[in-house]
Amino acid sequence: MLPVGSVAPEINAETNGGLRFKLSEQDGLCTVVYFFPKAFTPGCTRETAQFQDNYNELRLARAALVGVSTDDHSTQCAFAKSLRASFPMIGDKTGAICTAYDVRWPLLGVAKRVTYVIGPDRVILGVFRHEIALEKHRDDVLRLVDELYRKKHAQSG
Repeated sequence: MLPVGSVAPEINAETNGGLRFKLSEQDGLCTVVYFFPKAFTPGCTRETAQFQDNYNELRLARAALVGVSTDDHSTQCAFAKSLRASFPMIGDKTGAICTAYDVRWPLLGVAKRVTYVIGPDRVILGVFRHEIALEKHRDDVLRLVDELYRKKHAQSG
């Protein structure tokens, strides 16, 4: 995994909605990039549903959200549609994004369950990895986004 404080690699990929997601063009408070192994598996479905449940909360904090797995594009599109995901999702079949973010299991070739919270300058502000405790994973991300939001508003107010 990449450490907090390092610069996140660029992501420039087609999403399930047919648009391009480019990390360097995200503005707002931060971008939450969560990696998961495979679409349509119980854990990945639950994790994505949890992010969907909290998507409006993230948007209110002006945080962007994107999900990435090592599925192909059509599988990722079908997965996003099945969950009615309101946020972009990226299929990284070649593993290039997962490799750049150092989240690929060496022997399995799929992504580890890792989430990065990345500032608008592409500096990594938080890294979370919970393979089994999915609620803790989501809660840690929401807690950091809330801290960033409060800090930003305390400085501007």
